[in-house]
Amino acid sequence: MPDNALENLALGAVEAAERAAIAAARLAGRGDKIAADQAAVDAMRKAFNDMPMKGRIVIGEGERDEAPMLFIGEEVGTGEGPEIDIALDPLEGTDLTAGGKPEALTLLALAPRGGLLHAPDTYMDKIAVGPGFPKGVIDLDRPVEDNVAAVARAKRVPVSEVTVCVLERERHQKIISEVRRAGARVVLIPDGDVAAVIAASDPTRPVDMYIGQGGAPEGVLSAAALRCLGGQIECRLFFRNDEERARAAKTGIKDLDRKYTGAELASKDCLFIASGVTGGQLLLPVSETPGYISTQTLLLSSAGRTRRVITTQRLAEQI
Repeated sequence: MPDNALENLALGAVEAAERAAIAAARLAGRGDKIAADQAAVDAMRKAFNDMPMKGRIVIGEGERDEAPMLFIGEEVGTGEGPEIDIALDPLEGTDLTAGGKPEALTLLALAPRGGLLHAPDTYMDKIAVGPGFPKGVIDLDRPVEDNVAAVARAKRVPVSEVTVCVLERERHQKIISEVRRAGARVVLIPDGDVAAVIAASDPTRPVDMYIGQGGAPEGVLSAAALRCLGGQIECRLFFRNDEERARAAKTGIKDLDRKYTGAELASKDCLFIASGVTGGQLLLPVSETPGYISTQTLLLSSAGRTRRVITTQRLAEQI
């Protein structure tokens, strides 16, 4: 694939994310998360099919029989151009959107064929830090207290100045207790572990680490973002039953206990795109003024290590 082929798709990918964000935002606060998610899926798929690529969904809305559109294995694009693998979450934060709460996003990552792990829709244990730390500063197999202490040593600060972001879930009570017992701070978030990983890579945000268990698809999206921003992530698939193990085997994963690094989850140069739906600390929400609709989108590229925040105004009549 030519060096600039992926970059040439950047604006089309931004368009897909923004169209999905607009569609979902129009249903924000209406209490119907399924309708909001479907609206985002439909809008994103339509935009993908205008892009000059041979696109393949490797992280999507589910298997073919479970999702009418943007299912794993679905082909999108015009059928001409570079072969691209796509990981996506058309609406991260369906409950947030339904409740009109902040922090909902549309997310996608693009890489050359074979550049993104085809992960099953199961859970995944994760730990991540931003750039500037020595390789191996975190280890998923070490106790939480040891990881917190290692980050504090690398930063040359007391453990009390380390902040760990954790999803507020009952399953994370042990992690939360261990972080606090180590003497570090905990920031709890209701949803959105991809945004939390990005926050750990932003020197302007008071977050040093992310620890927790969330979706495997979000783990791949997080790894793509970190490939662009710098940083480290380690993950391992977590299965609640034999059905989930079978789902992983169906995607071609042979070692179900394997610990993945970020370079294994996102192994080639990639683009990462996030658009704000209901707004939050990362991005502004979709907003409508008489005659116009505005969006804000984060575009990351690993090839040039660039980070762009794009504000777009569209004529409402063109949506």
